[in-house]
Amino acid sequence: QVQLAESGGGLVQAGGSLRLSCAASGSIFSRNTMAWYRQAPGKEREKVASITTGSTTYYAPSVRGRFTISRDNAKNTLYLQMNSLKPEDTAMYYCAACTLFRPCVGVSDIAAWGQGTQVTVSS
Repeated sequence: QVQLAESGGGLVQAGGSLRLSCAASGSIFSRNTMAWYRQAPGKEREKVASITTGSTTYYAPSVRGRFTISRDNAKNTLYLQMNSLKPEDTAMYYCAACTLFRPCVGVSDIAAWGQGTQVTVSS
């Protein structure tokens, strides 16, 4: 199993940037498709971006062109670079490891979650 720990969240003004990090331990990080999810109060948890072991990426339409997901397998670390932040990006952001050898299409496909890091974007 993989244990995940996010960091890098905070309070920024609209138009600003943040870089989230997710440190993995307890298993072989390089074998998992990884993803970032976010959840705002009263809303469903939604996938923001994902990256496969071969570095194929997916982005939600709402963040495409503004966010970049990447991974450093040597450091067992996942990143999310967030630029041009908007108030609607405000949410708790979660690092996630997808179940091995399965398509990672939704929350039911997640094998491990981090505890989350709060991102707040002011107007």
